[in-house]
Amino acid sequence: MGKDNSSNAPARLPKHIAIIMDGNGRWAKKRLLPRTAGHKAGFNTFVDTVDYCNQHGIEVLTVYAFSSENWNRDEKEVAALMDLIGRGIKRYMPDLIEKNIQLHLIGDIERFAPDVRDILYKSRDRLAENTGMKLCICLSYGGRQEIVHAFNELAAEGKKEITAEDISAHLYTKGLPDPDLVIRTSGEYRISNFLLWQSAYAEYYFADVLWPDFGKKELEKALESYSKRERRFGR
Repeated sequence: MGKDNSSNAPARLPKHIAIIMDGNGRWAKKRLLPRTAGHKAGFNTFVDTVDYCNQHGIEVLTVYAFSSENWNRDEKEVAALMDLIGRGIKRYMPDLIEKNIQLHLIGDIERFAPDVRDILYKSRDRLAENTGMKLCICLSYGGRQEIVHAFNELAAEGKKEITAEDISAHLYTKGLPDPDLVIRTSGEYRISNFLLWQSAYAEYYFADVLWPDFGKKELEKALESYSKRERRFGR
């Protein structure tokens, strides 16, 4: 996707796109490959998607990379994913620096192995002064857990009456705008505990293709669908 500078993106684009990157394992299974091969292919699609969104002026891109439930997967697959996340971000850093992209980490990062955690935190801090697109990676993340975390913080502060604004200010995404468009790949029609609070008025787009096959044309289909919708926010 990064090599093709032509674009059919509509003029009306969302400010914040959130993506449930689903289907890496099934992509690998269809090709008789190990699941790790699917995750590697999925990482390449992630890089292309970041580049596309950055080139087209998307202000925030949030991706669901590793859920809190994913810890229940086979230990070898989880270890391979941890290695891929650490090495992948480290390898991608020069591009993120060059493209002026910020990095936000969303989720319980403390659950990661110390070496991976160190890469993630150092990468985030290295990119903190950048002023371009905000890239938010959800790692060890779950929407319900995030809301519980917010309420626990508010309780610790002694809050008696809690407003919606109070909750938003204590989420992992505090300071970020809510997503305008949520995309899920792989033909599944569920939100899987992703940005439950923040997506209250988001538009949803479900793609039948598996995440590693979600190229520029598929992303532009999602953006075209979004551009034709009227957002009323309950009005």
